[in-house]
Amino acid sequence: MKIKKLISSFWISICFLTFISTLSAQQSEWGKWEKWGAQSDGTYLNPIIPSDYSDIDCIRVGDDYYAISSTFQFSPGMTLLHSKDLVNWEICGNIIDDLTQIGPNLNWSHMNRYNRGIWAGTLRFHDKRFYLFFGTPDEGYFMTSSPTPQGPWAPLTCLLSEAGWDDCCVMWDDNGEACFVGTHFADGYKTYLFRMSPDGKSIDRSSAMLIHSGNGREANKLIKVGKWYYLIFSEHKQGIGRYVMARRSLNMFGPYTEEKQLALPSVEAMEPNQGGIILGKDNKWYFLTHHGTGDWSGRIVSLLPVTWIEDWPILGKPLPNNIGTMAWSGNIPSDDGGNLFLRKSDDFDDENLGPQWQWNYQPRKEMYSLSERPGWLRLKAYTPLKPDNLMLAGNTLTQRTFRKPQNTALVKIDISSMTNGQKSGLCHFSSQHAAIGIVMDGNLRYLEYRVNGKIKRGPAIEAKYIWLKSKWGMDGISHFSYSLDGEQYIPYGDPYQMVWGNYRGDRLGIYCFNDHQESGFIDVDYFHYK
Repeated sequence: MKIKKLISSFWISICFLTFISTLSAQQSEWGKWEKWGAQSDGTYLNPIIPSDYSDIDCIRVGDDYYAISSTFQFSPGMTLLHSKDLVNWEICGNIIDDLTQIGPNLNWSHMNRYNRGIWAGTLRFHDKRFYLFFGTPDEGYFMTSSPTPQGPWAPLTCLLSEAGWDDCCVMWDDNGEACFVGTHFADGYKTYLFRMSPDGKSIDRSSAMLIHSGNGREANKLIKVGKWYYLIFSEHKQGIGRYVMARRSLNMFGPYTEEKQLALPSVEAMEPNQGGIILGKDNKWYFLTHHGTGDWSGRIVSLLPVTWIEDWPILGKPLPNNIGTMAWSGNIPSDDGGNLFLRKSDDFDDENLGPQWQWNYQPRKEMYSLSERPGWLRLKAYTPLKPDNLMLAGNTLTQRTFRKPQNTALVKIDISSMTNGQKSGLCHFSSQHAAIGIVMDGNLRYLEYRVNGKIKRGPAIEAKYIWLKSKWGMDGISHFSYSLDGEQYIPYGDPYQMVWGNYRGDRLGIYCFNDHQESGFIDVDYFHYK
């Protein structure tokens, strides 16, 4: 009888796909939205963050919301966001300052963790302390904690030193007992529940209880609502897509035998499927999620309503068969968060880099400075792991790219201290890259445009300063240009189509390396992102 009901529910879900796909296209064709986020009438439009804030998780502490986003090989790692209304967000910081705590392959001297590094994690608040748990596919599971979201965060504690695990989650019960859930993707996506020490610093491998396996099941999240404990996760089926599921139990340690699909794949909306279910200050429930099918803009973020039906959290717009689908708009949960925004531009006037910045791999900290020339960022050049390979060159400072109708990134650089063999400029990159910059050859500086390994040399540049610009729209096609006076810009290089790769969307970067020697530097006056 149960099997017949599941089959019936499955086919009803499929029948709704065509209808919902058409409806969603009328509301907002993917990637071509004119508006997004908070609107002036107290509503919001999805996406709320049209940028690569992947593997999101969210908690509420009092009147504040905090969310984390995976960062892979970028340093500092695991971005922490803050909001007052679940729609408008600011970057609170990045939690893991030193990636070498995880392993040497994340250091500038190795650079061997593209598409690896810091994957999905879980953020929790317990006994007046913030906790972060996360996994890397090669090194295992780690945790850290802090009395405040701003830190200081404790040095990492390794919970499991073993490759092949991902997407962990934890829970403390009302009596102080704690559990840990993780998926062994290398062994058929087997998801286990372990007992965890109350301080979160160890798990008992002998207590492992297999919850389920197969179908690419991951994206684990544990929540308790009322009498029920819920394990939220996603699964993938060929020809259907990835969608959100749940299992529930009356006991934190299980068994988790009851199971229900909470939402359709919403393929037309790039499969929203991993995030945190959270109670808003308006006493309504929400699902803060990334869209799991990445494109050049990455896995961007939307906020979906949650409707409780028969004690199951249905995600998005409920359909008649008690399953959810993508919702493109809603009412902002509260009216006290409109002054928060995600910082992008930087005039480099502060003692520290803005929280929007992350290095490509753990940097050599002595090779950059904000104090040697106050008001400027100094990037010092050293040799890449392979000559003339931007993806294996240290000292590339990056931030996320956004998908809006009009985007402009502009950087002003003092190039007068470059030395022979040095290359510096403005780039876009994920698994591929393009850049406009300056190369020093002997005693002369030249303009240079590059797409991956193909390099085009331009005219000699005698000026002390150069302005480099990238402009793009909703199509993600970058148009580079340069200026010698900050007023008149000259297009240079072919249009570059940004791409998805290494589980990441496109990144902007300011790069500085020298193929011949550890010598030379550039000074960056400002980076303006409009």
